[in-house]
Amino acid sequence: MIINDDILTTVPIIFSVLNWFGIVVFAISGGLTASRKEMDIIGFVIFANITAIGGGTVRDMMLGLTPVFWVEQTLYIIVASCVGVLVFFTAHIPQSRFKLLLWADAIGIATFCVLGSQIAMDANISPISAIFMAIITASFGGLIRDVLSGDQTILMRREIYLTAIFVGSTTYIVLIELSIDKNYAAIAGFSTCLLIRGLAIRYNWYFPGYKSRPGRDY
Repeated sequence: MIINDDILTTVPIIFSVLNWFGIVVFAISGGLTASRKEMDIIGFVIFANITAIGGGTVRDMMLGLTPVFWVEQTLYIIVASCVGVLVFFTAHIPQSRFKLLLWADAIGIATFCVLGSQIAMDANISPISAIFMAIITASFGGLIRDVLSGDQTILMRREIYLTAIFVGSTTYIVLIELSIDKNYAAIAGFSTCLLIRGLAIRYNWYFPGYKSRPGRDY
């Protein structure tokens, strides 16, 4: 979803590990959504791919990185498809597929908030823009998944989600700007995002919403 072959040769091995780890967990979350909607095996494959590569596709298009990564590197589609098929045959095992979906998604956004930041910085954009690109990379695959499945999208939920991505990517970029080793910065960004999102899932954290007020009489 995130890293092409040229970039993989210039960054620490942890980015390659995180890259494929993120693909797998996001593909799992897409497959679990398909299972909740009782789709056929092709639906599982499609949702696994949409969730795994959706955010990176939008990011590459916005950065002008064309063709997007999975067009030439079909291994991304192969891996995501295999995960979708595997979930089709195993989704009945967990007692709570929705809870597993939440945690798979949490691991996915923690992974891609770091990788999205790195890709954006490699494209020589500003740190602030890189944070925005990290948010797109980490969240848009899940957003597309939710829209297509008819579920309430992540942008409409009260729970803490985008905030976790923002803090995780900011942590990574700030550490990089302070010349901290990329391995440590990646671990810190990943851990921060996952910790915030995990606590939000565990304790149902959310920010208070806007309260509408009566209109004025003129």
